[in-house]
Amino acid sequence: MATGHFKQGIAGGRLSPEQYADNFSDLHPPLDDHEALVESDRCYFCYDAPCMNACPTSIDIPLFIRQISTGNPIGSAKTIFDQNILGGMCARVCPTETLCEEVCVREVAEGKPVQIGRLQRYATDVAMAENKQFYPRAAPTGKTVAVVGAGPAGLAAAHRLARHGHDVTILEARPKAGGLNEYGIAAYKSIDNFAQAEVDYVTSIGGIDIQNGKALGRDYQLSDLTRNYDAVFLGMGLGGVNALRADGEDAQGVTNAVEFIAELRQASDLASLPVGRRVVVIGGGMTAIDAAVQSKLLGAEEVTICYRRGQEHMNASEFEQDLAAANGVIIRHWLQPKRVIAEGGKVSGIELEYTAMDGDKLVGTGERLTLTADQVFKAIGQSFVPAALNGSGALLALEAGRIKVDAEGRTSLANVWAGGDCIFGGDDLTVSAVAQGRDAAESIHRALTSNGRA
Repeated sequence: MATGHFKQGIAGGRLSPEQYADNFSDLHPPLDDHEALVESDRCYFCYDAPCMNACPTSIDIPLFIRQISTGNPIGSAKTIFDQNILGGMCARVCPTETLCEEVCVREVAEGKPVQIGRLQRYATDVAMAENKQFYPRAAPTGKTVAVVGAGPAGLAAAHRLARHGHDVTILEARPKAGGLNEYGIAAYKSIDNFAQAEVDYVTSIGGIDIQNGKALGRDYQLSDLTRNYDAVFLGMGLGGVNALRADGEDAQGVTNAVEFIAELRQASDLASLPVGRRVVVIGGGMTAIDAAVQSKLLGAEEVTICYRRGQEHMNASEFEQDLAAANGVIIRHWLQPKRVIAEGGKVSGIELEYTAMDGDKLVGTGERLTLTADQVFKAIGQSFVPAALNGSGALLALEAGRIKVDAEGRTSLANVWAGGDCIFGGDDLTVSAVAQGRDAAESIHRALTSNGRA
């Protein structure tokens, strides 16, 4: 047992360097050439394939798998990138078990789907390792487009616009591009600085200028962009974190799970990251699972996820829930936070109330439970922060707190499109953000080439 594991409170250095390296190694190691050929041979290459219909970016999955099976991974990668230029990251982080693989004919018949995600990673890794670029830029159009946010939606939009010959400027608030791919994905899902390698691969088409440290509403206004560019794409994601709405949640040791994951992703030394001995995570989605599992991998002794509804209501997939359980995370259902207990200003526990369904309404039963904890993570969702829009917010229609768009990604403001997590109706998936960015870019291109101005 590594020394320091039993340090009281929130502390770093709980494990040995070897344990950290092993804990944060690749969750799904890549397939080798032989494994990829064997796995691709399991595909039935269905006509009107259900897996393709389940993919938000509509990748021709049977075709790219057939290309692997015939020894053509480069051709396979092109099939993937034609629809999803961030196919490399999506292969790593997509919940394939609830998308393409869930409807795979072999899953339905045998309970063992073709490993579509791992095959997608195999093909895209080959192409990226060879820096094989499939898309030359069209002749310059002289049109300029501003993209707010260098996350999946913004990068996908920028690449498609650059392909059409438009000049793109991406304005990104953070020090690095990549958005959630860089800051919001569990470290064991994306190793070896892959997110930045993908940004470099996407932008190597040319015509894309990324300016970091540029925040909307602070360093520039939306009105500046609509005045200085022919079109604007908003892909800034979600900046707000929902509150627990529990007494005492400002105590030391109550942390935003998204920030914790971002800090972990940027850490050069995992031993420097402090984590509690007894950790409670409030939430039921992917972020809750990622925060809980990574707390355990950093050396926390006891990690408990508390979710206010039942297992069947959790946004995290069954695979993610099983991953948490396999790492020793306890998942408790039908519990909502009521009070954070603090001693000397520091978290010492959390009081929760049991819940139940009363018809269609979730209600508290009045029965309470107290868990000992020295660290509590909030993972109950993020919200869009319209304040960054400043005066333009009055002109930009919102719905349920996010930007309202039409089927092409157009907002209510002339010359402005949006996509990704910041729009109403999004499902907070990387692959969906890519599809929305790509499709909005095509709409922008049509507008710019039809009348010269969006």
